[in-house]
Amino acid sequence: MRDFKRLQNDPPQGVSGAPKDNDIMKWNAVIFGPDETPWEDGTFRLQLEFTEDYPNKAPTVKFVTKLFHPNVYADGSICLDILQNQWSPIYDISAILTSIQSLLCDPNPNSPANSEAARLYQENRREYERKPADAEPSRSDRNTKFALFVGFVVIARLIPPALRKAGL
Repeated sequence: MRDFKRLQNDPPQGVSGAPKDNDIMKWNAVIFGPDETPWEDGTFRLQLEFTEDYPNKAPTVKFVTKLFHPNVYADGSICLDILQNQWSPIYDISAILTSIQSLLCDPNPNSPANSEAARLYQENRREYERKPADAEPSRSDRNTKFALFVGFVVIARLIPPALRKAGL
């Protein structure tokens, strides 16, 4: 709950997230591709799933949007140190999402989840950087980006009714 308040009151640039339906343990999130990168103008949807052990245990985070990236598995799972062996309870949802946003621009090809993307990133950067631009965003991704651009109207819709009544 603390993470939700912090994310709504002081959101990092280019990321957004909120609990899914009435379940505080499952979240939907969106990362916008950073400007002046191959990911610019992209809208990338994610799902986060928390356990009762959070914040002592990292949530499970997956991209819903298909991504060609050295550190993203075919099922959307993310190979990122803070989600695995470098997790610390000091990380919150904002830190997770901004780390993933940073990973888009600065992949780690030495720890690949997608060996083809890692090889292309190392051997032919120009071709690798064309891949995100070649990927046509789905209609739902374009709609999500437009809706999030509108701002708090969308956030209000993402907040489960029970949390809205509680004043969150």
